[in-house]
Amino acid sequence: MQSSTISFLKKKKKQILEAWMNNQLADATLREDLISNDDLQTQSEDLLNALLKALNMGTTDLEAESLQPVIDILSDLSITRARQGFTPRETSLFVFSLKKTFNQILQQELKDNFQLLYQETIEISNMLDSLSIVTTETFIKGREEVILRQTDEISEISTPVIRVWEGILALPIIGTLDSARTQVVMENLLEKIVETGSRIAILDISGVPAVDSLVAQHLIKTVSATRLMGAECIISGIRAEIAQTIVHLGIDLSNIHTKASLASALKLAYSMLNIEVRRGEKKFQG
Repeated sequence: MQSSTISFLKKKKKQILEAWMNNQLADATLREDLISNDDLQTQSEDLLNALLKALNMGTTDLEAESLQPVIDILSDLSITRARQGFTPRETSLFVFSLKKTFNQILQQELKDNFQLLYQETIEISNMLDSLSIVTTETFIKGREEVILRQTDEISEISTPVIRVWEGILALPIIGTLDSARTQVVMENLLEKIVETGSRIAILDISGVPAVDSLVAQHLIKTVSATRLMGAECIISGIRAEIAQTIVHLGIDLSNIHTKASLASALKLAYSMLNIEVRRGEKKFQG
C-alpha cells in the first residue's frame, strides 16, 4: 500500500474502530450471550492496532514477520471462540466486518482517485481474506481440541468401575467398544483391581449394540489383562443375537466365564468366592 494511504488510515484509527464496532453490533448474528460489548471492543482495538502497525512497515504479505503479531492475535481469538461455542461463520465475520469497514473508509477518502481506490481496496481485501482463512483454520483446530477433550471425558464417564461386593468389581459397557475405548476400559479396570484387591471383575455388555470380531478381540484383550493382574473375569449380558453372532464368527470364548445377565454373573462370582447370600424375612414393626 502507498504510504499516503497508510498514513491516512492511522489518522482515522478512531473512526475506523467506531465504524467497525457499529458494523459488528449491527450484525444479526452477533452472539451477545457469549461475548460482552466491552470484550468485543477490546479484541477489535487490539487487532486494529496490530494491523495498522504491520501496514506501517510496508507489507501486506502474510509471510512477513511484521504481520505475525496480527496472526497471533487472531489465532488466540479463534481458539478462545471455538471453546466458547462460536460457529466458524461467526468467527470469520469478525475479520470480514473489518474488511467492510476499511473499504468504506477508503471509498470516502479516495472517491476522486478511482485507480488508487481500486488498487488499495484490492490489496487490503486480499490481506484480510487471507487472515480470514487463518482464522477459520485455527478455529477448526480449536474445535477439534474441544471435541477430543469432550470425547475423553465421555469415555471416562461411560466406563465406570463399580465395587458391587468385597472382592467383586463390575464394569458396565455402553456403546461401541473400539480400540481407544478398550484402552480406557482396561486402564480403569486394572487400576481399580490394584486399588481394591478384587479377585473378580464382571464386564457387562448389555449396552453394547452389536458384537463383531473386532469387539470380541477387544473383550478378550481386557480379560487377558485382568487375568495378568491375578483376577478372574466374567462377561455378562450375552443376549441371544450376540451369542449367535459370536458362534457365526467362530470366536472362541470357551475359556471365559459368560452369563446372560448381570445378576447371573454376580451369582457366579459369589460362588467362586464361596460367598453365601441368603434371603431373610424382614420384620416390620407397627
